[in-house]
Amino acid sequence: MFANYLIGLREGLEAALVVSILIAYLVKSDRRQLIPSIWLGVGIAVVISLGFGALLTFGPRGLTFEAQELIGGTLSIVAVAFVTWMVFWMAGAARSLSGKLRRQLDDAAGRGRWSLVLVAMLAVGREGLETALFLWAATQATTSGAQSTTTPLIGAALGIATAVAIAYLIYRGALKLNLSLFFTWTGAFLILVAAGVFSYGIHDLQEAGFLPGLHNLAFDVSNAVPPSSWYGTLLKGTLNFSPATTKLELIGWLLYLIPTMTLFFVVKHRSPRPPASAPPAQVSEHVSP
Repeated sequence: MFANYLIGLREGLEAALVVSILIAYLVKSDRRQLIPSIWLGVGIAVVISLGFGALLTFGPRGLTFEAQELIGGTLSIVAVAFVTWMVFWMAGAARSLSGKLRRQLDDAAGRGRWSLVLVAMLAVGREGLETALFLWAATQATTSGAQSTTTPLIGAALGIATAVAIAYLIYRGALKLNLSLFFTWTGAFLILVAAGVFSYGIHDLQEAGFLPGLHNLAFDVSNAVPPSSWYGTLLKGTLNFSPATTKLELIGWLLYLIPTMTLFFVVKHRSPRPPASAPPAQVSEHVSP
């Protein structure tokens, strides 16, 4: 649940900060009458993201076991690719996020309200689709049965709700948050989570018969870390740790985690550090790490 809460918190905060930038810029430029167009775009993006999540959840049902595992493994690896790109994007290119959004907003305002709707929908929808895909992959990796899928979704919903509250307080100037530090440590933790999802994706592909070595275990610590124990559940729910891990899963986990984590901190070390927080009138200037 904690991993899903963190995914919802981080992704939700990114989307909420984007909305804050758009609204703050319209307020500063005395174009408040255009704000409803932003909210309409946000609403459409939310509906599309929920629909995508429902398609991922219910779409594969009715297929053979091997087909479900093949789809699940492939989508898990795709989700890891997306979340890795997102983490590095926030670590580097997002420094110019506010400027890009303001230029897009000015261009869209000149073309009419529906252009503003499209700008908001695309800005928030990208975050929403990434969140839906990665939450689905993380949930598949940490749950085994319909009765246990509710808890991760509750965790994600609480994370998104927390993100909205934090973004609102930042916008109103009631909260000072070191966004650089926040995105650094949540990014590092998400890389750990993504490594587990990548490993689980490999396991799914082994279950589907697409990859070999399903019974070739690197280790089996099920006696020391029972999956049903509280600590086994905690490790599974946060890091997607499997007590019985195949050699191919372990190799995949190491090959993803070590170079990705190293490169992430190299990029963060080379990135300039902005001020920790911003007052309401300057929220568009200090939302990137």
